[in-house]
Amino acid sequence: MIQLKTMLNCIDNSGAAVVECALIVGQKRHATIGDRFVAIVQKQRGASDAGMGAASAANKVKRGDIRHAIVVRTKKKVQRPDGSVVRFDDNACVLINKAGDPIGTRVNGVVGAELRRRKWSKILSMAPVHA
Repeated sequence: MIQLKTMLNCIDNSGAAVVECALIVGQKRHATIGDRFVAIVQKQRGASDAGMGAASAANKVKRGDIRHAIVVRTKKKVQRPDGSVVRFDDNACVLINKAGDPIGTRVNGVVGAELRRRKWSKILSMAPVHA
């Protein structure tokens, strides 16, 4: 359950490391996997962070930028239609532009399979694992 002021890890290579939720698009109280929200970049990913190499020169976002994002993992348990329950270790998101295309070109880590039902297939195709 992502709500106002929640801090999330950014798991793409857009240049952001940590973002803060500023607004949930659609006037919902909280967001779950697959929901869109407005994010503020709180921490920028450095060249030495997460083995990105010399990615600091190619950062697409910087600290203070306001972008849209999609929730891909939550710590809150999510019940699936088949009865199984899935829960992740952290809250994570992927930054997107206004048109809905991902800003980064790679996703590092697992994303929830609920993105398939929410029609975010571009993010699913970039992710190494779906859980």
